[in-house]
Amino acid sequence: MEIGGAVDEGFGPLADEFVRNFSERGETGAAFSLVVDGRTVVDLWAGIADARTGRPWDAETLSVIFSCSKGLMTIGALRLAQDGRLDLDALVSDYWPEFARQGKEEMRVSSLLDHRAGLVALDRDLSLQDVVDWQPVIRAIEQQRPLWAPDIGYAYHTLMHGWLVGEIVRRVTGMMPGDYLHELFGRSLAPDTWLGIPDGLEDRVTHLYWASQPGDPAPLRDDESAPRAERIRARSATLGGAFPIELVDGDAGFNDPRIHRAQVPGAGVISTARDLARIWSATVVETDGIRLLERETTDAASIVRSAGVPAIEAPGPWPSWGTGFILHSPRVRPLLSDRSFGHDGAGGQLAFADPDARMGLGYLTNRLLRRDDGRSLAMLDATRRILG
Repeated sequence: MEIGGAVDEGFGPLADEFVRNFSERGETGAAFSLVVDGRTVVDLWAGIADARTGRPWDAETLSVIFSCSKGLMTIGALRLAQDGRLDLDALVSDYWPEFARQGKEEMRVSSLLDHRAGLVALDRDLSLQDVVDWQPVIRAIEQQRPLWAPDIGYAYHTLMHGWLVGEIVRRVTGMMPGDYLHELFGRSLAPDTWLGIPDGLEDRVTHLYWASQPGDPAPLRDDESAPRAERIRARSATLGGAFPIELVDGDAGFNDPRIHRAQVPGAGVISTARDLARIWSATVVETDGIRLLERETTDAASIVRSAGVPAIEAPGPWPSWGTGFILHSPRVRPLLSDRSFGHDGAGGQLAFADPDARMGLGYLTNRLLRRDDGRSLAMLDATRRILG
């Protein structure tokens, strides 16, 4: 099989593991990139981008990054805070007055980032058109009563996190979050990162699919026979009908070009592994002349804010969260070290930074796995060995 890209001297073990992902771990299409001290030292791609047509994964291939999107939205919000334009301790209503109803009057901005808002799912059923239009989602959030009082618990906000943070970004900047991120990251740092791709790029986007494995968990159910926690988690992913239960189903969900063109900031960013590695690198070291966040900002955001048993029951073990970032959680989401911060995404996507190693990493795949995914773990282990 042909592997595209380049690897600097001393980083060959990463190329070896990338090849093994295909030869031994069932990979079908993927890309991996590593930036150290602001310089790209590994940039690899291989396999098939679209099994329906046989289109190969090449240097120009784009892919949905799922919840790695939350990491980029967090970077954007933290940059606003760093620049003095957003106070994370302020009331949400200071920026978004219509939010202050149905028990949300005292909620603070930090609660939205930390998965502590109690707005995991909505009572109202939303359609795909509602999602595409943005405002119907925001109006539904304004009318929603939280599932718990502010900050007494946390639970992962599968899709709602993006609209909660994204609307704050919109209120502060006057820009849709996709426009803000594109301006923040810049064409030089991340030219192929989009929240809402422009016309003419659809034929570069991968086609995603779930790979079946023995022992896969049963799909979540949203019906009266399902336990309450399961119903809530199902609605967190579907919004009551806008998305399939597992986010991707054939050409539906995050394979739908309408979603690719829309702004779904909790899971809909489309990017490359190369761009993701550069973005995360720029949170810890100047990269291509851009430094997104200062060490004081990332240190504060890497303090554990949410961990342990969630308010909405979900199978453990559970990761630890900082301010919008997922943190190094050895049992469930290992990163490079205890200093690492970033975000993963459904099926095997991963993007993060490590300030001590002065690095950013991006890994994207279109073969989505529900469990026992050794692909990114193998790349992490090789990175750890190389960087010491």
